Amino acid sequence: MTKFSFTSTLFGMKASSQASKPFKLHSPYPPAGDQENVIRSITDSIKKRNREQTILGVTGSGKTFMMASIVQNLQRPTLVIAHNKTLAAQLAEEFKRFFPDNAVHYFVSYYDYYQPESYIPRSDTFIEKQTQINEEIERLRNASTQALLTRKDVLIVASVSCIYGLGNPEDFNALKLIMEVGEDFKLDKVVRRLIDMQFIRTQMDLRRGVFRLRGDTLEVVPASEELGYRFIFFGDTLEEIEAFNLITNVTKEKIKSYTIFPAKQYVTTQEKINNAMVKIQEDMEKQVALFQAENKLLPAERIKQRTQNDLEMLKNLGFVSGIENYSSYFDNRQDGEAPTTLLDYFPADALCFVDESHITLPQIGAMYAGDRSRKTTLVEYGFRLPSALNNRPLKREEFNEKMSQLVYVSATPAIYEIEASSVVAKAIIRPTGLLDPEITIKPVKYQVEDVLEQVRLRVERGQRVLITTLTKKFSEELDIYFKQINIKSAYIHSDVETLDRLDILSDLRRGRYDVLIGINLLREGLDLPEVSLVAIFDADKEGFLRSKTSLTQIVGRAARHEEGKVIMYADTITKSMRGAIEETEARRSLQIAHNLKHGITPKSTTRELKTIADDIREEVEKDEEYGMAGANYSVTGFEEIKIESNFGGGGEGRKNANRMARERRNESKSIHGSKPQERSTQRGRQVFDMFDEQKRQNTLELEKLNLNKTELKERLKIAIDAMDFEMAAAVRDIIGKK
Repeated sequence: MTKFSFTSTLFGMKASSQASKPFKLHSPYPPAGDQENVIRSITDSIKKRNREQTILGVTGSGKTFMMASIVQNLQRPTLVIAHNKTLAAQLAEEFKRFFPDNAVHYFVSYYDYYQPESYIPRSDTFIEKQTQINEEIERLRNASTQALLTRKDVLIVASVSCIYGLGNPEDFNALKLIMEVGEDFKLDKVVRRLIDMQFIRTQMDLRRGVFRLRGDTLEVVPASEELGYRFIFFGDTLEEIEAFNLITNVTKEKIKSYTIFPAKQYVTTQEKINNAMVKIQEDMEKQVALFQAENKLLPAERIKQRTQNDLEMLKNLGFVSGIENYSSYFDNRQDGEAPTTLLDYFPADALCFVDESHITLPQIGAMYAGDRSRKTTLVEYGFRLPSALNNRPLKREEFNEKMSQLVYVSATPAIYEIEASSVVAKAIIRPTGLLDPEITIKPVKYQVEDVLEQVRLRVERGQRVLITTLTKKFSEELDIYFKQINIKSAYIHSDVETLDRLDILSDLRRGRYDVLIGINLLREGLDLPEVSLVAIFDADKEGFLRSKTSLTQIVGRAARHEEGKVIMYADTITKSMRGAIEETEARRSLQIAHNLKHGITPKSTTRELKTIADDIREEVEKDEEYGMAGANYSVTGFEEIKIESNFGGGGEGRKNANRMARERRNESKSIHGSKPQERSTQRGRQVFDMFDEQKRQNTLELEKLNLNKTELKERLKIAIDAMDFEMAAAVRDIIGKK
């Protein structure tokens, strides 16, 4: 498929503010250490049209800053691929700080839970597809694709989800609806168009992907935003467009034009649906005939019924669950042809950084084989048409073909990256002068007792500790043991939900935890400058988790602190251990020599600690209905929800919430307690609602008292001192009216 070209259509809260801007890097520090050489070498290599290049940068060398500098130099749309959601989220946060005026987006799998459909012939068991979609991540995915279709200054940070099938960008763009003030529209046709774009009509509450028509007023909530848009008509003429808050219904601003994109990423035109239905019917009949010829009557009847049901849904709704399995019909692709993915939304000159390439590239290559095996069984037993095999992740070679130029980024690049690259730029010297950590080897027998003593020493200094284990069970049991002896600890592994992992990492930095225990997720890319000790349990157990590459990466977690130390608990020194230790000592020697030559004193790195709660604070502060007092209160309440999964309002209610949280923690052995059922923005909105209702009641009571300005100001001071922000906001509003 040819790369999609940019359109001039704009989207967003204010159309004029969404125009492309040059990438402009915001950083308080200039390049230092080896950074300047790396930035220049990679920029020159890309300008010479070299296809592949590598940045070999030690932990703490500022690889994200170097990538951002290269993006600024080249001014191209950019894809940054990370191998897990946690690392992708951290990178997205960092790039947003570097490029606050540009479109930086986050694109990962939107499933909190995903059970693909599969069939086990041995036990004749069919497992239906079961999913739980994270609405917030779905919004971010939609925002990513829309930005790519409307802007050039786009940087997307993605997991390997970006190589899986996605709706055709040409269809996605063709179905957009441009609304401009002063233009004439037939409302019934607009409604029909929204339905074709997979929006749902309602007369109840609005949410993403839903629209509501009341008289001559049309209200639409795009799938990619947190605001609603109100289109006010006079006859057929569109008179006003208002962006409004979904909770308060208050107008945020008025705009002149707005482009509505489809509510789902798998959308297509009616013409393509009609053509596809004919081909699906033909292929179904061929497959039924094939099964009957082989005397496989059950699979023949099964594929016939399932396909006919899907065709009926497509005919009436234009959409069906599992529509991605028919994507090759809509795209008019031949068998074996690469599917449409996020990569097809990028222009031909896009730049791609593969972060932690030694892990990410093998992951990209492994996706296809696993998917193919599962779907082949479904096809053989009549659960899916052969076209389902075309709904797949990209093969490694297809990924390489779709991205014209690649930059591999890793502290431990594999042989493939080194040999394939025209340039390998090394960043061994850190801008801060920090050294690779010292490594100590201790016996396994007393590893728990010894690490406990080490933890207590670090806690006294206000520092943090990472402990890596080999199994999930051991990490959880160690966490329970630490809590029993009053060590503030938490564990993190693949069973912990994506957004909860980010909260745990933030809480470690904040000091809510002193120790974080994990397995593989503690290896690549985690930026935790407060960590001064990394303990590696069972370091002599050769394998993937204790290979030279893995150990070198784990050691790097302590390289952001001036007192960084690593303890390997092992009874023998394995080949992998020796390799990692020698590599670390060689780097350390170079760094010491550089510091002595230039008179540099190593200094621990610092990084702004900003989480989703801070984003909510900023949004609420902008809202005139809340003011600073309401903003502070909302964030306080939000954080209680995030941590405790409960909120009891202000004053006495907040005390009750804390009491209930303590009771739940005592009842549960898990550090994480009960899992939050709503995502962060939904929790924030819950706080928003409760705050607004309490403020309203306080306002009514105050109005009855008919206080003068002096009395009101005194009440305001008392309310703020008492942290009764609902009352403070109510008093402030009344003062404003007077």
